[in-house]
Amino acid sequence: MPTPKPPYPAAFRQPTVELVRAGRGVSDLARELGCNASRIHAWMKATGGPDGSGATTSDAPLSMNERQELIELRRKFKQVQLERDILAKATAWFAGHSKLAGNRKTSMSSTNTSWRTRPNSPCTRLCKTLRLSHSGYCDRL
Repeated sequence: MPTPKPPYPAAFRQPTVELVRAGRGVSDLARELGCNASRIHAWMKATGGPDGSGATTSDAPLSMNERQELIELRRKFKQVQLERDILAKATAWFAGHSKLAGNRKTSMSSTNTSWRTRPNSPCTRLCKTLRLSHSGYCDRL
């Protein structure tokens, strides 16, 4: 006969309940933590609210200031995600092209630099994003 699993410690349950109350999905959280979603629902029910009814202060509607702050934080979060994605692509691009550096440097002559100096060229946009000069960009190739 299989032995039953010991109960999850309170140090595990409490942060899990707080994550659900903060807006995380129960099924996603259960999959991430490796436990059953019904168990998380039971922890939520057992925790209840300040008056024992299960209603918490986080169930209350947001005030106007809180709503504005939430909108601003979401906007900033999207911007940070976009910047992270750009830097990840630039890093991958530099990593993929560093192996070919010897071949690329010989193909770029000082007389054929018009592709680098065009205002909307990918090279110019990348240099502005990474805050590099064109010569610094070519040195890294």
